[in-house]
Amino acid sequence: MPRTSNLKALACITLMASSTLLSGCSSFVSGATKSLANQLQATISDHDDPELVKDAVPAYMLMVESLLKSDPDNVDLLVASSSLYSAYGSVFVNDLSRQQRLTTRAFNYGKQAICEYDDEYCGIVSLHVKALKTTLAEMDEDDVNVLFALGSAWAGWIKSHSSDFNAVADVPKIEIIMRRIVELDETYQNGSAHLYLGVLATLIPPTLGGKPEIGRMHFEKAMQLSNGENLMVQVTYAQQYARLLFDRELHDRLLQQVMQADATAEGLTLTNWLAKEQAQQLLDSADDYF
Repeated sequence: MPRTSNLKALACITLMASSTLLSGCSSFVSGATKSLANQLQATISDHDDPELVKDAVPAYMLMVESLLKSDPDNVDLLVASSSLYSAYGSVFVNDLSRQQRLTTRAFNYGKQAICEYDDEYCGIVSLHVKALKTTLAEMDEDDVNVLFALGSAWAGWIKSHSSDFNAVADVPKIEIIMRRIVELDETYQNGSAHLYLGVLATLIPPTLGGKPEIGRMHFEKAMQLSNGENLMVQVTYAQQYARLLFDRELHDRLLQQVMQADATAEGLTLTNWLAKEQAQQLLDSADDYF
């Protein structure tokens, strides 16, 4: 069974994997509203104050959800709502009960989105592993956006329900989804699927079946695909791989790189400031851990 505390890493990359909290929202609006959505997206993703974003984003979440009420079958709106609730609930909410409600809402929107996208996928989350692989094999590059929204929302839901064995038992399905995304388009959202696969391969020690070297390969690939600009990759690499193998040198080197790096990067500034906060916390606790 995965280390429960390390399931938090699935949440650490939810915001990063969304690239921006508002990605995808511009496709369902037009004219001045589309321009406003684009500007708001850029403002949030490039902001250097996570606390301000934390306070501001719920209003946008409610606005998107209100649009959904008048157009409940809109796949883009469903994907946007799923991504917003998943990222916010996983990253900014500490109260477990509230986190569970928000990530459940995100997961439900993700399931509804893929069902509206193609009714053949309506029961995809209930499929057994073999049937899931068969279904995913039929998908192509055009399906990556809605599939990733489902997978990342599902991961956030599992993290918030990590005390439920039945929820944790679905972790292999997340891996199957992310592997398929890598096959279809490994560059999607700066290699986010690789980062998920890195986390999943390092949830447990090698003596219990973990595959840290495979995880390392995915972390390195995610760093390459993001051109080193996404600092959350290094943080997750240090937290998941270096701590798992008690590699203090690698751990501190990765985190010091994060602390010394410029957080400003187009579409990643908010994520990078969150990464710096987590990097400092990991460095502060390193003496007790190693």
